[in-house]
This record gives sequence, structure tokens and C-alpha cells, in this order.
Amino acid sequence: MVQKSKPPAAVNEPERPKRRGRPRAYEPDVALGKALDLFRKQGFAATSLDDLSEATGMNRPSLYGAFGDKRELYIKSYQRYREDARASMIEIFRQEMPVRQRLERIYAAALNIYLSGETGPRGCFTVVTAASEAVGDPEIRAMVLEGLTDLDKAFANCFRRAKEKGELPASADPAALAQLASATIHTIAIRSRARVPRKELEAIVKGAIDVMVGAGAKA
Repeated sequence: MVQKSKPPAAVNEPERPKRRGRPRAYEPDVALGKALDLFRKQGFAATSLDDLSEATGMNRPSLYGAFGDKRELYIKSYQRYREDARASMIEIFRQEMPVRQRLERIYAAALNIYLSGETGPRGCFTVVTAASEAVGDPEIRAMVLEGLTDLDKAFANCFRRAKEKGELPASADPAALAQLASATIHTIAIRSRARVPRKELEAIVKGAIDVMVGAGAKA
């Protein structure tokens, strides 16, 4: 019986290089959303790196590598909030509809954002937390001012179109009405954070719309 020869044992076979580091076990977009939720709830100063690490499931080196320091992560979170808020509103501003209906839909969308949160209403990132940080941080201040200006412009355009269509009197001032509309956004943001019931907030909205477009104006 012929015995099969065994293959020669490998001699001095070079070792394969070991992979260094671990693959990312997180999704940056999901982690940023978690950080955003935490900053909206607690603000910048009250949120520690340990809090962010626990919320995102990332250790400190991973956080630094993905987003930079806490301030950079805060700014990225605020940018994400603004993008999401803009996306939820842009079609309402663009579509053709009566001015009262447009305003009702804008404020309803805003309340949906402000009253969201697993542990309670979180309000508006701009009004509740970013405005505080804007006092001492020029970059955040510029972002806040840009957001406020953009909202004023969007409302002014809304009222200008309504005036052109005859929904508002010839004496109506679109810029002044826009500031009133923005101020209404800000007050329901603050009150929602204080857990004022939605029905009361909707009553404030209705009263403001009546002032802006006239109590007798139809949708």
C-alpha cells in the first residue's frame, strides 16, 4: 500500500500583518442625532463629554475623531437641527395656498418639532440653547442671527405674496408682519419648553394669526 506523502510543513512563513484599530461600530449620522437630542435637552454647559459618550455609544477618542471637541460637536448638532427644521418647513412656504392656511400649517409643524422628545418637550434649539451660547461665541451668534434673518425673510415673502393676491390690505407691511410671525414662533418655542399644553399654544397661534391677517379672513 503506497502511503501518500504529507505536504511539507511551512518553514519561516511570514506572519500576516495584524489589523490595527477597530472598525467603526457606529453610524456618524445616528450619533450626531443622539448628540443633538442631548444638547437640546440639557444645553451646552450642562452636557459633559461623558454624557455625550453614553448617549452616542462612542468613547471620547472616537468622538474627537469623528466630530472634534465638544464645541464643534455642538455646532454640528445645531447645523443638523437647522437643516431638519428647514426641510420640514420649506414646502409649506413654497406651495400656493391662502395665507391663513399657510400660517396655520407653519405653526402646526413648529409645534410638532417643539413638543417632541421622549422625556418631555424640547422646544427650539435656537431659542432655548443656541441663543445663550451666542452671547460669548461669535460663530454661534452668527448662526443664530442667520437663522432669525432667514425666518423673517421667509415670512416677509409669504406676506408679500398674500398682499399681491389681495388677501391683505394695501396698507399691510410685510416686513413688520414677518417680525410678528417670527416672534410668535419664538414665544411658542419657549412656552412649549415650559410644558404649556398644546391647546393653549394653539390658542396663542390663532390669536396671532387673527392679528396678522384679520379675524375675518378665511382659509
